[in-house]
Amino acid sequence: MGKSLLQRGSRWCAFSHVSAGFVAVLVGYTSSAAIVFQAASAAGASPAEMASWLWALGVGMGATCIGLSLAYRTPVLTAWSTPGAALLATGLVGVSMSEAIGVFLFASALLTLAGATGAFGRIMRYIPQSLAAAMLAGVLLRFGLDLFVVLPTQTLLVGVMFVTFLLCRRFLPRYAVPTTLALGLLTAAVQGGIHLGGVSIALAAPVFTAPTFSWVTLIGVGVPLFVVTMASQNVPGQAVLRANGYQTPASPLVAWTGATGLLLAPFGGYSFNLAAITAAICMTPEADPDPAQRYRAAVWAGIFYLITGILGATVASLFAAIPHALVLAIAGLALLGTIGNSLAAALAGEGEREAALITFLVTASGVSLFGIGSAFWGLLLGLGAFAIRRCP
Repeated sequence: MGKSLLQRGSRWCAFSHVSAGFVAVLVGYTSSAAIVFQAASAAGASPAEMASWLWALGVGMGATCIGLSLAYRTPVLTAWSTPGAALLATGLVGVSMSEAIGVFLFASALLTLAGATGAFGRIMRYIPQSLAAAMLAGVLLRFGLDLFVVLPTQTLLVGVMFVTFLLCRRFLPRYAVPTTLALGLLTAAVQGGIHLGGVSIALAAPVFTAPTFSWVTLIGVGVPLFVVTMASQNVPGQAVLRANGYQTPASPLVAWTGATGLLLAPFGGYSFNLAAITAAICMTPEADPDPAQRYRAAVWAGIFYLITGILGATVASLFAAIPHALVLAIAGLALLGTIGNSLAAALAGEGEREAALITFLVTASGVSLFGIGSAFWGLLLGLGAFAIRRCP
């Protein structure tokens, strides 16, 4: 029995699972934490309230990643709404903190309702697999491109990582990403690119703010926050699951993330939703060759999210100490396989190829209309092209 427990523990502590979860959190924080700070500043948050926002977001993402991944045995990653934070950074200017909390509660209630009624799941059933894969490829394309954009300015760092990744993919495929990350950190340290002087350990404390409600603010900020989160986050997040072969029911995931927002909104948890880009990192063969075991990587991401939430602003300063080029390089390398597989799935069927290509191009363009990101518009135009092609 002792040996069985040891084997079970070793499976949970597999290096590939831990590293995939860490890279997902690293990419999530470094790519958009600054936008969250801007949103909190727009609402006039004090340093303590900003730390509380990070606490609420970290705890909420950690709890939902762990809980949902274990419940469905699927790599379910959740995230804060990055476009939602961008919207709040402008929409909350002049709005009191209590009114902002009212907006968060209102948007989370709408998310919970959309999930609990099954409306979101019914919509997702009408989206062809090829278009979901095309949208995923379009969302992730910029990460693949950024890998080579930073190469001329950080030739040694990115070059070492790139060569390491290629060699490991040939001889140690399961450990390609963690080994590349380790050598990247070592190279950055030798170059003097890691600056830990501004990092100090401090625990975050939750700060409760009682909500107040204004119809003007609820309609002007709360409804757009709900729409942006659903269209730009939950739809791509569910598409990532579908594109990787996971048939996890959509509506319960949205309902649980919405309910988490209802609980944590008074502490600054402005929105929780399904992740797309960071989720894809935990769904690659590098996370685990067996798709049925990749949920363990998502659980580890949840653990790291809990740690980041508890440590609050300390973690943000730690991530800021790492060279941005390293983050871009490891994200691009970790997602190469997913981008390739998504493109192959999107363009495999000749009858759906044109619609999938439109979805991919519009999504990759980054176009934004009415505050809604390109993933939604790519899917919408792709569905239009698909419907026209199928018309009798």
